[in-house]
Amino acid sequence: MVSFFIALVALLIGYLLYGKFVEHLFGPDDRPTPAYSQADGVDYIPLPGWKVFMIQFLNIAGTGPIFGAIMGAQFGPSSYLWIVFGCIFAGAVHDYLCGMLSVRHNGVGVPELVGTYLGPVAKKIMLVFSVFLLLMVGTVFVYSPAIILGDKMGGDTQIVMIWCLIIFFYYIIATMLPIDKIIGRIYPLFAFSLMFMAVALCFVLIKDMPDIPEVWDGLDNLKPSAGPIFPCLFITIACGALSGFHATQSPLMARCMKHEKEGRPIFYGAMIAEGVVALIWAAVSSYFFYGGAAEALGASLKSSAPQVVTLVSEGWLGTLGGVLALLGVVAAPITSGDTAFRSARLIISEFVHLNQRKIVNRFIICIPLFLVALGLLWFNIADENGFNVIWNYFGWANQSLATIVLWTETVYLVKQHKFFYITLIPAMFMTVVTVSFLILSPIAFGLDKNIAYICGGVAGIIATGWFCHWYRKNS
Repeated sequence: MVSFFIALVALLIGYLLYGKFVEHLFGPDDRPTPAYSQADGVDYIPLPGWKVFMIQFLNIAGTGPIFGAIMGAQFGPSSYLWIVFGCIFAGAVHDYLCGMLSVRHNGVGVPELVGTYLGPVAKKIMLVFSVFLLLMVGTVFVYSPAIILGDKMGGDTQIVMIWCLIIFFYYIIATMLPIDKIIGRIYPLFAFSLMFMAVALCFVLIKDMPDIPEVWDGLDNLKPSAGPIFPCLFITIACGALSGFHATQSPLMARCMKHEKEGRPIFYGAMIAEGVVALIWAAVSSYFFYGGAAEALGASLKSSAPQVVTLVSEGWLGTLGGVLALLGVVAAPITSGDTAFRSARLIISEFVHLNQRKIVNRFIICIPLFLVALGLLWFNIADENGFNVIWNYFGWANQSLATIVLWTETVYLVKQHKFFYITLIPAMFMTVVTVSFLILSPIAFGLDKNIAYICGGVAGIIATGWFCHWYRKNS
């Protein structure tokens, strides 16, 4: 537990010190934010800072820092290191700069930002990449909560299908309505529930003080069947360390901020808060798998991430835990799914230059968007392995998007004559991670890990060489 407490303190210090450094480097000022300069009553609406923070936290969190941390902690205490260093020096920087760049560019989405700094070809690639990623998120987060709700009511297939339709209908409504009508009202409540569950579990850990693996015990892989720590750990734990999905969500809140100086608590702070949630769940799952909690709860060591959430919450927190677990594994993914579709609508509308003030224009974008989503949902349901296939592709695509955004932010910092190493180093590292994983993973080439490492290293050298050439040319 000592490693856990050190990691927790490190995250808080990271926000106070490194977060302040990143904010000073960017230089927020008093210029009007898009919430006022682009106000449309639909997506550009000024909201209170605390509410924007809570929405941002839930947008980027969902079940990501829970499920990812549970699966990642099975690798061993190395998960603590990735959550802490990844969150402070990569994820929070990625989220802050992406959100603030959106503020400075009239609230545009990530493809427009990428196009501005990496060129029109990169913009088109990012458009396809990000929309497909968001559709995968929305589809997965229709089916997974529908299964859980269906199981609670007997597990009948027809009940699951009914829940799919209900959730999908909610997505349509939430995507179409102004952001303050549904999202602005219910998201803070769900965000509070997610935080409360994490804090309650933290108190249980403090009370029990379990004997779980510490960092100084060694960083050996405790679950070799999940793949090598590098690169698999850095793909498995995304939310809570570094996640490209956040780049699609931060512009949503960039359109609602009243002041630029709210950026550090909203963007950097929400990522640190997510890191704290991931850290708590990493310690909880370490207790579950390696500290004897599974045996005490009468559970299997092969329990899936959603099962761990339910078993631990109900077993440790009683009736309240059962309610919180249901919110965690049902409400949280649903609230990530609807903002995924909303973000996709806005990204497409920016590309085709279709103003979203009129509801008919929103329908023009949403009808084909939801038809494609229904096709993915059908594949998810028809193929018994459909969920795993979509989720695996999402994991790699998610970190690849983060890598591209980190390179975008690096180019921005260079052009502004600012200290660009804060994004260059994470961008180089994640380039190696994503290429290595693509070569290693069965979802792509499935080759030997040594070949994967060589390919990842070569990709990192090429990307760095390209950047150095560009930097010398533009200096």
